[in-house]
Amino acid sequence: MKINKSIVAVVCILLGSLKGFAQQDPQYTQYMYNQSIINPAYAGINEYMSTGILYRSQWLGMEDAPKTGTVFLHTPVAKNLGVGASFINDNIGPVSENTVNVDVSYTIRLGQGHSLALGVKGSVSMLDIGLYSDINGTLPDKTDPIFSEDSSSTLFNAGVGAFYFTNKYYVGFSVANLLQNAYYEEDNRAYGTDVAHMFLTGGYVFDLNREWKLKPSTMLKMAVESPVSVDFSLNTLYDEKLEFGVTYRLQDSFGAMVNYKITPKLRIGYAYDYITSDLNYSTSGSHEVIVLFDIFYKKKVSSSPRFF
Repeated sequence: MKINKSIVAVVCILLGSLKGFAQQDPQYTQYMYNQSIINPAYAGINEYMSTGILYRSQWLGMEDAPKTGTVFLHTPVAKNLGVGASFINDNIGPVSENTVNVDVSYTIRLGQGHSLALGVKGSVSMLDIGLYSDINGTLPDKTDPIFSEDSSSTLFNAGVGAFYFTNKYYVGFSVANLLQNAYYEEDNRAYGTDVAHMFLTGGYVFDLNREWKLKPSTMLKMAVESPVSVDFSLNTLYDEKLEFGVTYRLQDSFGAMVNYKITPKLRIGYAYDYITSDLNYSTSGSHEVIVLFDIFYKKKVSSSPRFF
């Protein structure tokens, strides 16, 4: 397999750092429709089963750039109790990671339409690093043990979250990767270290008139020894079917998104990010596609709008 030199350089820098590197969780532009992935408290808060598929192709034009595929499902199973599961496949160059997550949440009804959901997440991550066979000895430091052979590892981790919501707004906070794991260790050096990721999300639905609604939302992503990532999004919803808007990721990209409710159960969305960071010399942007499908347990629920 041919590996792009820029990707090789990134992998070398990450894996060769004396401190090791913080394994980053995948990022999403359409996070507002994918919240069970980042916050286990979101699982099962609706009165129906929610399923979805998301695919993200990042850094277009750069060979072996990151690609992420995600499948998720969450549903209520008893009064105030919800469960969820997801599978994430994340690839960059010769490195592939598959993660399976299981979520459990409990919702406390506070009255007058206010609710607080609390959740826990358990995960299993399987990392495969094919540096030796894929790059075939072209790395600058062939004597480093991390480059001397292919490697794989399986690690367990956990996370927690809280999600406060009404039918008009929400605020969520979650922490992933509570356990600090190293995918590879050699001579007291850690490579590919899991570190805690903290997510703070929020959104509001403004009624402009009977047909138009305005939906601002934001997400802050914080990880140990990594820059803070901040997303701002502003969507417009028309007739509870067509939704479109713009998004901005601080010091990284800006873009646009659109989604359409084909049926009361099925919604399809697309987002494009235009890179504004230094990577814009090598790539123009990123594509992201999401498909959402709801399974209603009660007929009256199918007519309820899905705002977040």
